[in-house]
Amino acid sequence: MKDTEATLDRSELEGASPGGRSPTAMALRRLFRSHTAVAGLAITGVLVVTGLLAPWIAPHEYWRISREAVMQAPGAIPGHALGTDELGRDVLSRLVYGAQISLLLGVGATGVAVVLGVIVGAVSGYFGGWLDSLLQRVTDTFMAMPTMLVAISVTAIMERPTLASLFLIMGFLSWTTVSRVVRGQVLSLRENDYAVAARSLGAGDGRILFRHLLPNCMGPIVVLATLLVAGMILFEAGLSFLGLGVQPPYPSWGRMLLDAKPYMEESPWLMVYPGAAIVLTVLGLNFFGDGLRDAFDPRMKV
Repeated sequence: MKDTEATLDRSELEGASPGGRSPTAMALRRLFRSHTAVAGLAITGVLVVTGLLAPWIAPHEYWRISREAVMQAPGAIPGHALGTDELGRDVLSRLVYGAQISLLLGVGATGVAVVLGVIVGAVSGYFGGWLDSLLQRVTDTFMAMPTMLVAISVTAIMERPTLASLFLIMGFLSWTTVSRVVRGQVLSLRENDYAVAARSLGAGDGRILFRHLLPNCMGPIVVLATLLVAGMILFEAGLSFLGLGVQPPYPSWGRMLLDAKPYMEESPWLMVYPGAAIVLTVLGLNFFGDGLRDAFDPRMKV
């Protein structure tokens, strides 16, 4: 029998899936057939576009004060569709710039958490032995920490934390879940045929880990990162509501809630808008993350 007859053609392998579609195409089809995932994607898209285009979308500068337009109700005066706050600042402009701050901190903190989690989880799962035991005890220690209390303590010591220090703190306290997921994936993949073949051909540990194993872990990592962004936005909002997150004059949805607290009875819209923005954003990211998980691993679907 000829070699060409004994070898499966690539097109034959692709034809083994329904309709000849690749696994990625099938996952995307499942994703876009989910109404909640599409709704989450739409909300996430609005957040990203608003954050990126904030200087062009916002009708006013977020810091501009107007003594003549203090505590105006939505639509009471031209140019302030959502009203003004206690300093006469435009609420809509601060909401728009707050989306930019939330996006920056959410993505930045998630990036820190993913990098730390991938490194610790990959090294722990691949090498095993005493190194695995040591890294897992470190992971257990971080998981046992009351994350919010630690963040409150650190930011209180810093008095006026910068944006960079905030996403470093939040990311450093949130990498453990990523580490556990990556470790489990690497443990299941390290003895696969392609990893054994690469090792027998003389490939080093670093090449096997970063060229062969980690690329096959990207699906769960992307799904987890999407869910982490939502958690980070909520994390930052909680810190800002306590006065320990984003500091003035930068707008933050959590800070807007804190500033509006004394006026919640006479001017409730000051709390409604940032609160609704936080709820919609977190729900949208969670819907999208759940949709990604169900699309790329249908066995996880409830």
